[in-house]
Amino acid sequence: MAIDVRRGAQQLFHCALPGSSADNDAWIDRKRRVVERYGESSFLVGARFRAKGTTFEASSRLDPDRYAAHGGSFPIGVEGAGVIGSVTVSGLPQAEDHALVVEALERLLSAYGADAG
Repeated sequence: MAIDVRRGAQQLFHCALPGSSADNDAWIDRKRRVVERYGESSFLVGARFRAKGTTFEASSRLDPDRYAAHGGSFPIGVEGAGVIGSVTVSGLPQAEDHALVVEALERLLSAYGADAG
């Protein structure tokens, strides 16, 4: 598994755990670009295309070598500023990548007494 945290274009944190490879980094980049373009989690973007009876790859008109609407990338937003960054995980099945990021963000917000909503 690999983990990436960004503020805008600046990489604040990156960790490649044993068993990960450069492929995980490529997936991170592709999923992160979806978050940057749509302002929503990569999992949600993919689910919206599937709900319309299509796929992101078939209907987004974006290069699949640069964009992947698979679970694991989540926008970081600040009230009044919008989306300012992202947290991305690659290495698990997409629903698990997504769930891991959501759980980590929920724990972080809880620790600081913040409200996610």
